[in-house]
Amino acid sequence: MRFTFHILFLLSVSIFAQEPIEANLIKKTVFKADKIIAIDNFETIYFVNNNVFNKKTLDKTITYNNLQLGNLTSANAFNPLKINLFYKDFNTVIILDNRLAEIFKIDFNTLNPYKNASHISTGHDNTLWVFNQDLQKLELFDYKTQTTRAQTAPVQSAVLDLKSNYNYCWLLTEKFLYRYNYFGSLVKKIKNEGYTSLVESNENIILKKENTLFYLKENSDEPRLIETSNLLINQFFVTNQTLYIYNNEILQQLQLKIK
Repeated sequence: MRFTFHILFLLSVSIFAQEPIEANLIKKTVFKADKIIAIDNFETIYFVNNNVFNKKTLDKTITYNNLQLGNLTSANAFNPLKINLFYKDFNTVIILDNRLAEIFKIDFNTLNPYKNASHISTGHDNTLWVFNQDLQKLELFDYKTQTTRAQTAPVQSAVLDLKSNYNYCWLLTEKFLYRYNYFGSLVKKIKNEGYTSLVESNENIILKKENTLFYLKENSDEPRLIETSNLLINQFFVTNQTLYIYNNEILQQLQLKIK
């Protein structure tokens, strides 16, 4: 019995004694937006203000607005040549090019079979990851051919967040974090320990729990704490090893020291 106790104790120490990741402040910028969507390697900022989607480069800002579709629910600029905007009230996605010109419109109401989408994210080629809340399934949808290339098994708890790159998709629910490949096959599943949102960077994940961030390396199941000095975290983004934290007034840029 004592041997078993010591083994369990050593395992618990190894799990909880992981060294936190330092986040050193690089700069602060006053910035006003309702929501920041993404910041790329060239410091181009994609954001929403007064329901208008904006792309701000070093020398200019361009915008896109669609009053007919109501409130903009979410946006994804992972592929800057095929930015997708999701208008949940109208069950519609707009695809924009890098000049914010409309190049494709997907009205899920007109499809057969009908899709009731709650979350959208970018896939590879001409695809979108779509969470179909009627089926409780994640689908990889080809919007040019209007066909479903892949479909997952149903999930059993409410969806909190959805992020993707060209290879994988991460679905955060109240109970679990799922990772799928582009065939719709489940690659990894870990218990959700109170996380409410996530971002992806080079197939590593940053998770938010209350006002704290955790780093989940691609091949690990144990998130590591990121030291953010009690900054107010309303939104967060990662570009390579640069962490951006936004509190609705100040955009803070920090360098992650990942060993």
